[in-house]
Amino acid sequence: MRTPIKILIVASGLALLGSCENKSNETKPIRKTITETVFASGILVPENQYNLTAQNEGNLVKLDFIEGDTVKTGDILAIIENKQYAYNAQSADALLSIAKENISPKAPALKQAETNIQLAQIRLNQDQVQFDRYKKLYDENSVSRLDYENALLTLQNSKSNLASQQENYNLLKQQADQQLITQKSLKGVNSSIFQNNTIRAILGGKIYEKKKQLGDYVKKGDAIAVIGDPDNLYAKLSIDETNISKIKLGQKVIVQLNTDKDKNYNGIVSEIYPAFDDQSQSFYCKVTFTDPMPFRISGTQLQANVIINEKDSMLVIPRNYLDYGNKVNVKDKGTVVVETGFISTDWVEIKKGIDENTTIILDKK
Repeated sequence: MRTPIKILIVASGLALLGSCENKSNETKPIRKTITETVFASGILVPENQYNLTAQNEGNLVKLDFIEGDTVKTGDILAIIENKQYAYNAQSADALLSIAKENISPKAPALKQAETNIQLAQIRLNQDQVQFDRYKKLYDENSVSRLDYENALLTLQNSKSNLASQQENYNLLKQQADQQLITQKSLKGVNSSIFQNNTIRAILGGKIYEKKKQLGDYVKKGDAIAVIGDPDNLYAKLSIDETNISKIKLGQKVIVQLNTDKDKNYNGIVSEIYPAFDDQSQSFYCKVTFTDPMPFRISGTQLQANVIINEKDSMLVIPRNYLDYGNKVNVKDKGTVVVETGFISTDWVEIKKGIDENTTIILDKK
């Protein structure tokens, strides 16, 4: 449903002039202040309002709040029971302990690899001594060339074996390091998931609505409570698409709560939401109150007039004196066509055609 534009006209101090002979049929244009407004409906909303949501699925085994409670940031408000996440967290702890043991110097695989390196080094030392002896004998022509080459080949094989054992140790160490990093990550992930079973207040505030009960099964993303700032509420207005272009930041707003329509509260447009809401088929804007707001119940329905234009000393006539085709009946002159501006239920702005000294007659046909 489209929200209408309202024209509010306030008397500027000049009395409406009527004919002394027939006041009900004659009058003259007068000067008034005209205020153009956009009417909108809305609700009271707490600042920083948010839904406290479940990050895991499971049954609520603790709900430590009631509606109206004031909570602080970080307060534990609810606990979800989910044994699978608890088991995963315990398993991650155990696997991390094993990964830490596998990287220590006493780890069986690394210890065996170190032993193999030591044995290969001993064998290399022995083969080096053997080769040096054969080389000396070969230089003295005391052994054959074949014996010398065999000693050289044995030495080279020992060197290759030592290098291989060292590479094997480095590979085992690298694998153990990678496994430790992986298990640390898994522990962190599982610990974080398990900790999500404990639901804390993201921001302090007042519990405005309790959406779940003790024992309820919740899924990830389900709202458990609505929390907001109890000391600071604003008006969230629904604006029709035909009027949203007229709404500007800083415009004055007059608000009436449906709970007390005899009281007006002043405010200003402080934010225009950037998206169109498909469900309500309207745009939204935020109105910050400049008057104290003693009534602080979230969701209270309200009505508001956003002042989009205001003109002083505008020439107007009563609406019923304007005929079709923007014509008026002028005394002693007949029908005159006028140029009009704003038109409200009771008044019409006159831009051209007549002035304050013109007497117009009501056509009772």
